[in-house]
Formats: sequence, C-alpha cells, structure tokens
Amino acid sequence: MLKKIRKELSSLANKKDAQILQHFFKTGKGEYAEGDIFLGIRVPVQRRVLKKYLNINLKELEFLLRTKIHEYRLIALLILVKKFEEGDKQIKKKIFNLYLKNTKYINNWDLVDLSAPHIVGAYLLDKPRDILYKLVKSQSLWERRIAILATFAFIKNNETKDTLKIAQILLEDEHDLIHKAVGWMLRELGKRISQDIEEKFLKRYYRVMPRTMLRYAIERFEESKRKKYLLGKI
Repeated sequence: MLKKIRKELSSLANKKDAQILQHFFKTGKGEYAEGDIFLGIRVPVQRRVLKKYLNINLKELEFLLRTKIHEYRLIALLILVKKFEEGDKQIKKKIFNLYLKNTKYINNWDLVDLSAPHIVGAYLLDKPRDILYKLVKSQSLWERRIAILATFAFIKNNETKDTLKIAQILLEDEHDLIHKAVGWMLRELGKRISQDIEEKFLKRYYRVMPRTMLRYAIERFEESKRKKYLLGKI
C-alpha cells in the first residue's frame, strides 16, 4: 500500500504549484522550512486521495512521515488524524506516541496545524498535560507550535487554563510563527468561550506581547477597541 500511495501522489505532482508552495511555505536558504520539497498537490486533493488508503498500517505511515516530500508527510498526518478519530484507546495511544516520537518531521506550520489539535490535544483532554510544558520550552519552533496548537482542542472543550499558561510562556518567543499561533489561540478562546477572559489576559500583557500576536488576538474586536489596544490606551 505504501508503494501505491507514493505512486499516486507522484502522478498528481504539479511543477507550477510546487514552485508556488515552496515560496509560500518559506523553503529558501535561511528560511524556516529550508529544503522542504513539494510535489505541488493541494490539500483538498490529498484529502480525496487519503480515503483510499485508510487501511495503511502505522509502520508504513511512520515511513511516509519521515520522507523528504512535504505531501507525503502531510498525507501521513491526515491519515493518522482519521485513524485517531476512529480508533479505540489503544490505537489513540499508539498514534499519540508515534506523533511525539516524530515531531522533527512535523516541520512546517500546515503539518502542525492540521494535526496537533486533533491528535495531541484530543489525546490529552482527559490526561495530565506535562508534555505540553516540555514541548513549549523546546528549541524546536515546531514543537513550540505543537504545544500551543494542541490547546485548540481544550478551547473547543470550553477550557482556558492551559492555553493562557502556554501563551504566557511564549510571550517572549522570537519567531513570527509562534506570535501568529498564540494570537490565533487567544482569539479563538475569546470567540468560543469568553472575550472577558481573553481581555483579562490581554490587559495584563498586551503592552509586552509581540505586535503580530496582539493583532491576531484582537482581530474580532470592534474597531474602536482594536485601536485602543494598538495605541496602548486600554
């Protein structure tokens, strides 16, 4: 099955789209995804393809996840998400452990965003969350992003504690992709649970948080309030 899925994905390669995606996902020298290789297959196409391969085993998915081709890694993660959602406790645990063992290959923002909430966050809903506090202090940009994105599952479960704690830890992070992720999660917390809770956090930290983080966090506020935050007049 592994050979079939790679062959099908290769047949769908599009050189023009590959060039666009490699630029969009910053694969140039010195950029955050330097050297990442794209075939040029859009996500909706991959979602259609994966339906044929849901019986692929975890060993084969781990092999796909460790390849250099971005679309191979993405489809492996999308299948893992599907298997996790449909699996029993034993399967969920195996997928969670496989995921954490291979974080070095989950190395672009789309790979993280489409998988971390659905595997890491979902698994930890009823469990201790110490692993997130290890990941958030990692030297790896992607592990730090996994930590904050995992809390999206908690937000959807009407929980705020870990999102706010991890957001606080990441206030001084230097990477723009972390600023965006934290701002996004704060925005979702305000939208789905309570803007008052979000604002309590913002009023304490908005003067010191990165500008991008703040802009993302207040994106859904009314214009007059957004301006006050941006001008430091709250």
